[in-house]
Amino acid sequence: MIFWGPPGCGKTTLAKIIASSVGADFHYLSAVSAKKEDIKSIVASVDPSRRTILFLDEIHRFNKSQQDYLLPHVETGTLILIGATTENPSFEVIGPLQSRCHIYVLQGLSEIELKAIIRQGTKRLKVKIEPDAIKFLATYSNGDGRKALNVLETAASLYQNITLANLQTTLQSPYLRYDQAGDEHYDTISAFIKSLRASQVDAALYYLARMVAAGEDPLFIARRMVIFASEDIGVAVPTALVVANAVFRACETIGYPECQENLAHGVVYLCQCKKDRSAYDAYMSALTDVKQYGNLPIPLKVRNAPTKLMKDLDYGKGYTKYDSISYLPDKLKNKHYLPTS
Repeated sequence: MIFWGPPGCGKTTLAKIIASSVGADFHYLSAVSAKKEDIKSIVASVDPSRRTILFLDEIHRFNKSQQDYLLPHVETGTLILIGATTENPSFEVIGPLQSRCHIYVLQGLSEIELKAIIRQGTKRLKVKIEPDAIKFLATYSNGDGRKALNVLETAASLYQNITLANLQTTLQSPYLRYDQAGDEHYDTISAFIKSLRASQVDAALYYLARMVAAGEDPLFIARRMVIFASEDIGVAVPTALVVANAVFRACETIGYPECQENLAHGVVYLCQCKKDRSAYDAYMSALTDVKQYGNLPIPLKVRNAPTKLMKDLDYGKGYTKYDSISYLPDKLKNKHYLPTS
């Protein structure tokens, strides 16, 4: 099986619970540093009379060759594989291995669950913690139980009675979980664009703030806004592209922290613009025909005729400005990509 979920949601703990429950030998490897030789060593030590669980953390870090090497041992049951990943297995785990595994999607821990973990941690550490500090730490941990316990242990090393004030002193700086190469990155920008498209200013500003607070490249955000201006607003408000380009230029020349104000300005403007995808949809329809039909013959009258031979072959013959007869190839001459009013 493969556990797919955010950091600190209990993937490793769950694997250990399973191993303990079925009385299996448990081997832990991190794909960040593990090699084929490590797997060979575990396979060589397998007791045929006992179940052997290999827990492979960060399984997405294994390359194709390393994942291929696991296949026969999983197939024969020599190893019971439990993988853990924060990345989408559909993209990071090879198909044959996916087909041999159940994939379980784990969610970040709820605030109630985090509070229970924090209270249990204070008992183990033999410290007291005030209710408002528990609530703050549960919210701050953003579904990550490991983060909650790490912060709690640090605070416990400094204070016997943990208050909200000294917990905040322990933290010193805010932190948001945001892997710029992972799902959180793509989910957030997706939510941002969809909010712009729906003209939901509050949601768009919120997702903008999340990206800025996490240190996202402002040019990445501005670049998506430039694309959005043509794709979703288009001819409804042609100046949207001008504004989006101005925001991109401002981010390029000013940078953080001031350019966040330029981004916010642009977001509000783009949200409030009327939306019209007709230019984008029309182009995509034309592109579909290009891919389907290839290079259809261009009508002779709109071909370039720089030489006498081309003129003799009727290149350019009959062309007049502002002609109402379609210039499309004959196969598509009745096609209309942009709806006519």
